[in-house]
Amino acid sequence: MKYTKVQNFINGQFVDAQGTGYLDVISPVNGVLLSQVPLSAQADLDKAVASAKAAFKEWSQTPIKVRVQVFFKYKTLLEKNLVELSKLVEEENGKTYTEAVAEIEKAIELAEFACSLPQLVTGELLEVSKGIECRTEYVPLGVVASIVPFNFPSMVPNWTIPNAIALGNCMILKPSEKVPLSVGRIAELLKEAGLPDGVLNIVHGDSKMVEAICDHPGVEAVSFVGSTKVAKIVYQRATGNLKRCLALGGAKNHLLVLPDAIPGMTAQNITASMSGCAGQRCMAASAMVGVGAVDHIIDQLVAEAKKVIPGENLGAVISKESMDRINNYITSAEKQGAKILLDGRNAKVAGKEEGYYVGPTVIDHVTPDMDVAREEIFGPVISIMRTNTLDEALAIENANPYGNAASVFTQSGGAARYVMTHASAGMVGVNVGVPVPREPFSFGGWNESRFGVGDITGKSSIEFWTKLKKSTTKWNPEAGVNWMS
Repeated sequence: MKYTKVQNFINGQFVDAQGTGYLDVISPVNGVLLSQVPLSAQADLDKAVASAKAAFKEWSQTPIKVRVQVFFKYKTLLEKNLVELSKLVEEENGKTYTEAVAEIEKAIELAEFACSLPQLVTGELLEVSKGIECRTEYVPLGVVASIVPFNFPSMVPNWTIPNAIALGNCMILKPSEKVPLSVGRIAELLKEAGLPDGVLNIVHGDSKMVEAICDHPGVEAVSFVGSTKVAKIVYQRATGNLKRCLALGGAKNHLLVLPDAIPGMTAQNITASMSGCAGQRCMAASAMVGVGAVDHIIDQLVAEAKKVIPGENLGAVISKESMDRINNYITSAEKQGAKILLDGRNAKVAGKEEGYYVGPTVIDHVTPDMDVAREEIFGPVISIMRTNTLDEALAIENANPYGNAASVFTQSGGAARYVMTHASAGMVGVNVGVPVPREPFSFGGWNESRFGVGDITGKSSIEFWTKLKKSTTKWNPEAGVNWMS
C-alpha cells in the first residue's frame, strides 16, 4: 500500500474513523493499491457536525472581507503545489497528467472567484419612506454538506468549498470512496491558509454515509454531484427531511453537426470532447447527430480519434467495473446493428496491464432507440445518429431526458441561433465541444441533469448557500405612525 490509511478530518485534525470497515483504493492507471478508505460510523458524522456547528458561531460573524483572505492564500497554495496536486489526481483518478493540471487550474479559478464575493453580496439599502430604511443582507445557512464524485477529485470539491465557506457556512465534505486522497490535501492547504478548525470537516464512507448526511438534523443544506439515479434519491431524501438541496445528475450531451461545419475544427472538438478525461465527465460529447451529408466530417472524426492513444493522451477509466460496462455498451450497439468505425475494446497499455483502459470508440448508424443513444456511457465513446433536417436533430436532442449540454457545429449564424433557442439544455455551445461556462458564469444543467433550484458555481450559487434577511428601521418619531410603521 503506497499511502497510509485515509483518515477523517474533524475540527482541524486527521482522526481515525470509528467505523470498522475499510475499502481498498486502487489506482486505475496500473491497478496498484494506493490506500484504504474508512466506512465511517454515525458517530463520526455527529462529531463532524458538532465541530462545524461550534465553529459556525464565530465564522459566520467574521466579516466576509476577512473570510475571503483565506481563499487568497489558498489560491496561492494551489498554484505553489500544482505539480504535486496534479500527480495525485492522475494517480487516484486515472486521467492524464495534462488533464489533471487543467483540473487544478480550474480549482484555482474557483478559489479566485470566491475572493470576489464581497463585491457580489453587498445587499441593498433604500429609504422607502421619510426616515424609514429597508435593508437586505445575505446570511449564511449554518452547517452544510457537499457530496462529490470520483471524476474530478479536486475540481468538484472546489465547486462548493470556496463559495459556501466564504459566504459564512461551515461544511461537511463527503468525497467519493474511489478518490479520497486529493481532498485530504485540500484540507491541509486550507488549514495552512488560515481556515479555522471546524469550518471544513471531511467524513469518508459509502452510500450509507450519504444517507446519514441527508438525514442528519444538524445539516441545513446538501449539494450532490453524481449519477441521475442517485441524484434523485439524494434530492428526495434531503428535501424530505426539510433540507435545501441541489443535486446534479448525469448527462447525454448531443452535438449537432451540419454539413457546412468546418471539418478539421469540428473533428478535433468532438474528439476532445468525447475522449477528454476518458469520457468520464458530465459535459462529454456522447451523441453526435449528423444533419444531411456529413460523411466527410465523420471520416475526419475517425482520423482524429485514432490519434488518441490509451496510456499516452487518453487516461484510464475509474475501475474494472466501469471498463466492463463501457465495453458492454459497445458490444450491445454492434449486436443491435450499429457500425463500429473505431473500436476501443480490449485496450492494453504496455507496463500498465493491470490498469483499466478503453480506447476511443466511434459508432455510426446508431438509432435513437439503442442503449448507446439513450443512456449515459461515461466513457470515450461517441454514438452517431443521422437525420435529414435540423428539426429532426433537435427532436432527438429534446427527447433525451437529460439536459446538461448541447452544441451545434455550423458556420450559419441563423442555424446556430435556432439551436441555441430550441435545445433543451442548460449549457449550449456553438462550435464548442465542451460548453462549460467560466467564472463568474455558473455551471448547471436542466431536466434530469439537475434537481433543485439554481446552479452550483458562479454568482448563481450565492442564492443556494445563503438566505436573505430584510431589515426595516425608523429613527424619526416626528413622522408619527403610518401604514409603514
